[in-house]
Amino acid sequence: MNYKIVFSDIDGTFLTSEHKVTPHTAGAVRELLGKGIPFALVSARMPEAIYPITRHIGVTIPIISYSGALVLTEKEEVLYSKTMDKEATASVLQRLQQDFPEVTVNYYAGRKWYVRDTGDRLVQQEMDITSAVAEEADFASLLAQDILPHKILTMSEPEACARMEKELGEAFPHLHVVRSSAVLLEIMDESVSKATGIEVLLAHYGFKPEEAMAFGDNYNDLEMLRYVGCSVAMANAPEDIKKEAREVTLANNEEGIYNFLVKEGLASRE
Repeated sequence: MNYKIVFSDIDGTFLTSEHKVTPHTAGAVRELLGKGIPFALVSARMPEAIYPITRHIGVTIPIISYSGALVLTEKEEVLYSKTMDKEATASVLQRLQQDFPEVTVNYYAGRKWYVRDTGDRLVQQEMDITSAVAEEADFASLLAQDILPHKILTMSEPEACARMEKELGEAFPHLHVVRSSAVLLEIMDESVSKATGIEVLLAHYGFKPEEAMAFGDNYNDLEMLRYVGCSVAMANAPEDIKKEAREVTLANNEEGIYNFLVKEGLASRE
């Protein structure tokens, strides 16, 4: 199959555990683009946490952020934007404050990242990892101004994260509640998934799902992996994610994307 477009998750997939892009992987992306094959990053991250990566490797590409809630072209034009409902947002925030007061809550709206306390250790850690900068805000005030979130993200210990996924998923069936790691829980509109973001970009280019390849490593990648023609799980992915994928490549720390693209004849062995 001649694949016409390649998608990749970022954390645990495109980046190493040290949050770096290897030279081989960066070179493979540039080679794809040189052949006229679009490459897009698909992530739960906000745009400002994705663009430092694309600038570092010297490419201008489309991105799918907030796990599909915001899709931008290579010129940073908005192709798709889906925020959470105002009432649902208020209810989720109230439930989090009531039942999970210990967790760190992040409020992402457009290209802004709002938190209650920028001095929070987990917020500082996320800023260090992503290069994005959080701003302090009162979430109720944001809602009153109709600044609606594309995503609410919670940071917590793994046990609390798993419990929140179960309890909030049951309490808010009209929302998409999914773990993106053992300690991160993403909450978005029910229509949002990485697959819906990919669908938008495929329509933009005029490609079919079977002409697309995608790499992923975690639970919020499942819809994406099920949607494309060639789904590739990283070796570091949980076993149930690997079972859903058509192929399994090497781990993110072993240049899994680069090696798979070479195997498929889409990149050259350096």
